[in-house]
Amino acid sequence: MRTKRLLLVSLVSIFGPLVASCGGASDGGAKGSGGIVVFAASSLTEAFTEVATAFNVVNADVKVTFNFAGSGDLVTQISQGAPADVFVSADDSNMKNLADAGEVAGDPVAIAKNTFEIIVEKGNPKGIAGVADLAKPELVVVLCAETVPCGKGAAKILKSTNVTVTPKSLEDKVKGVVAKVTTGEADAGIVFVTDVKTAGDKAAGVEIPTVVNVVTNYSMAITKQAANAALAQRFIDFVSGSQGQAILAKFGFLAP
Repeated sequence: MRTKRLLLVSLVSIFGPLVASCGGASDGGAKGSGGIVVFAASSLTEAFTEVATAFNVVNADVKVTFNFAGSGDLVTQISQGAPADVFVSADDSNMKNLADAGEVAGDPVAIAKNTFEIIVEKGNPKGIAGVADLAKPELVVVLCAETVPCGKGAAKILKSTNVTVTPKSLEDKVKGVVAKVTTGEADAGIVFVTDVKTAGDKAAGVEIPTVVNVVTNYSMAITKQAANAALAQRFIDFVSGSQGQAILAKFGFLAP
């Protein structure tokens, strides 16, 4: 247990901006009645922060600590011993990768679906109307790397529309694409619909037709090394229940 605690301290120091805690006054950390550590896809940042707040209304004794990052990065971290009680993936393949590595206890629980949209600057000053416009050489486009779900989805969309894009950068998580567009470093990118929604008035979205769009599945699972599997299951039950599902829908996620 001392090793796990040291790993958690190390993780916080490395991924500080990605880690947030929600909970009551308990100081139990990731053990005992005090709390759980949830490794979740970065596209869930805003929704899960609100979910944790609602969860704590009826579970005031449980502290929920998040590590938000690209699903592939989270799989790597858990496989290398980073302490997590729950893993939440933005696609099926990364959940399967963790399960194949022997790091998942029990069956994953489907909690949501998501699809994709072009994110552009507020007011869409470049007049981007669809996927084909992303190939224009004068545009600065950023995408997610294909090692993470948003990158895999973007690659499939570009392939199905026969559009070739040379991105200025490949981000390791979807929030990286959002940040570059909303700060003016890029003109456009392909992200989850929910990320455009949570960007609010800092960005705008351009619809991708259903016929070429991609639907991705989100699922949760208790990790094999979970320090508190009972509390982890309680959190999963809350997310998959009516209240958790209502919050996810509020942020634009589709029902599982």
